[in-house]
Amino acid sequence: MADFGLYEYQEEVVQRALRGENVIIWLPTGGGKTRAAVYVAKKHLENNPGAKVAVLVNKVHLVDQHYNNEFKPYLGRDYSLVSISGDCDQKDFFGCEVKNSDLVICTAQILENALTNQEEGKHVELSQFTLLIIDECHHTHKEGVYNKIMGRYVAQKLKGERRLPQILGLTASPGTGGAKSIKGAVEHVLQICANLDSVIVSSKVYAPELKKKVPRPRKRFDIVDRRPQDPFGDHLKFMMQFIHDFMALGPDFPVREFGSQEYEADVVILEKKGVTDRNRLLAQCALHLRQYNDALLINDTVLMVDAFRVLESYYSTKTSTATDGTDFFLLGLYQENEVELRKLAGDAQFENPKMEKLQNTLLEQFDQGEHSRGILFSKTRKSTHCLYDWVSNNPALQRAGIKAAILTGAGNGINYMTQNEQKDTIRNFRLGSLNLLISTSVAEEGLDIPECNLVVRYGLLTNEIAQQQASGRARASDSVYSVVAQAGGREVRRELLNECLEDLTGRAIGEVQRMEPREFQMKITDLQTEALLSRQLAEQLKIKKRSRFSAATVQLSCRDCFVLVAFGNDIKVIENAHHVNINPDFERYYKTGGQPPLKTFEDWEPGRVISCAACGKQWGREMVYKEIALLPILAIENFAMETPEGRKLANKWKKVEFTVEEFNFNTYCRDKFPDMFD
Repeated sequence: MADFGLYEYQEEVVQRALRGENVIIWLPTGGGKTRAAVYVAKKHLENNPGAKVAVLVNKVHLVDQHYNNEFKPYLGRDYSLVSISGDCDQKDFFGCEVKNSDLVICTAQILENALTNQEEGKHVELSQFTLLIIDECHHTHKEGVYNKIMGRYVAQKLKGERRLPQILGLTASPGTGGAKSIKGAVEHVLQICANLDSVIVSSKVYAPELKKKVPRPRKRFDIVDRRPQDPFGDHLKFMMQFIHDFMALGPDFPVREFGSQEYEADVVILEKKGVTDRNRLLAQCALHLRQYNDALLINDTVLMVDAFRVLESYYSTKTSTATDGTDFFLLGLYQENEVELRKLAGDAQFENPKMEKLQNTLLEQFDQGEHSRGILFSKTRKSTHCLYDWVSNNPALQRAGIKAAILTGAGNGINYMTQNEQKDTIRNFRLGSLNLLISTSVAEEGLDIPECNLVVRYGLLTNEIAQQQASGRARASDSVYSVVAQAGGREVRRELLNECLEDLTGRAIGEVQRMEPREFQMKITDLQTEALLSRQLAEQLKIKKRSRFSAATVQLSCRDCFVLVAFGNDIKVIENAHHVNINPDFERYYKTGGQPPLKTFEDWEPGRVISCAACGKQWGREMVYKEIALLPILAIENFAMETPEGRKLANKWKKVEFTVEEFNFNTYCRDKFPDMFD
């Protein structure tokens, strides 16, 4: 193994995998899990003629990263490799690519789609693979796509199927699954092992070498005293109370602390109750209260002016869409207080003290020399943009030579990044033209980011897995892991709890590893059998639920203004993904806006955003299907459903209680263009 460049602790953890066993490798971030997996894949291909390997990742950007940085350099000369994600054409012929390749690297969803798609050239079976490598395998639980794939694997195994691939899982931490006792943590680790049909291995003999190779950063809490005065926040709370008085909820709806995550959960429930009870006053007030609560959370995280701009942006769209007394009350309340809010947001003497502490934390590290490199983690895309603006316009930070960039998840929308933007940002960070990434959790897991000497957790409440992964980014010598938080705040309590949970995870894994093989196997089989029965029952219930109502008896209404706009049988589904309204009369209920994204897919391309013509509520966007059919794609979360049993809500189409039929392109064309078929 020496010629491959493995450390002795890596050699230790791959031994059972090399013997063909199903294994989860547990190594910390930066410990070289992927390199160990490449070695296992190489030996597997060498020793098994006709072998076929699939490497599954849970994020699109990891496909190219693993292909270019790990697998291709070591295996590309001797074997046929292909990388496939949703952005490439090969996904449309996944079955053919698998047949013609020795190793496939893809997102797990690509494989899941191929397992369910029966079309020739696209379909694959698990039995076609001889080794399945699952990156970040702690996600193999509940309804995650990893668990859907492994659910098929386990079902086939329990039926006696022997032609199944070897499993190799990789994780920096399986976590405790929310358990806070050793018994619960052991049960969680066993469940992950059962889901992956694997044992879990870690370094024992060469643990000192691992500790030396992946040193822990120096952790510190940079604590800030609570704001002595917060007139901007107090004014927001005054306005929120005014809205509560207008709603007249009564004692049945106790109000939790404004500006908290708990309060946000309360107003989400209130909005749902307002919609289902046909109480538009309650629903709309709840939506506006959520905006004020967001502003309070931002006020607690970044600058007051950032919080003000959130409200300013939200209400700039409301003037033209007000429809009744509730809308005019809420709009009038903001307009009457807008000048005062702007004035308070600009008063520097009441600014967020966390920002000064964050500035000092950054300066302390970046003032030490040219080669400092850091990641600043924040909770939301919005906060990363606010922090980037602050860093870019802060004279002291600019004098210190900080060159910052944002790193967030890929997607559509103003605050999302494209995959190419992600790649460019990470490349520039690696080359040194950038030295500070301001990131959401996307940088915690999996990304190949150079060693940092500073990691800052700012305004974050996450679990022990995310904390360990973020901490693992500070791998340079004498690195610092800083938690910037308010004195007595929940962030400090959560960090301390996560430290205990990290220790609990290690102890739980140790207990599982010490089990007698026969006892371990019995527990795994019991858990697998239980999970299989649960999945079968859940699927039966889903089928029953989906046929509860006839589609013709269900009507869809706008979630904001309650206008009835469609029937359930107007909705058809394309490629089991896009739910469209095929009724030509639907056009009169919506308006379009914005520019279409510059993207095309195999059979369709996205069009403009569509919104309710009456109130402006965004419903979805248009699509052009097969270059002919212009159809509105609808997100069910933006509608209420009028059913024979009352008004109901669903946040996903798979949760609606009527059957949505497949879209028939030929029938659509005959109905749309009858003259062409005469």
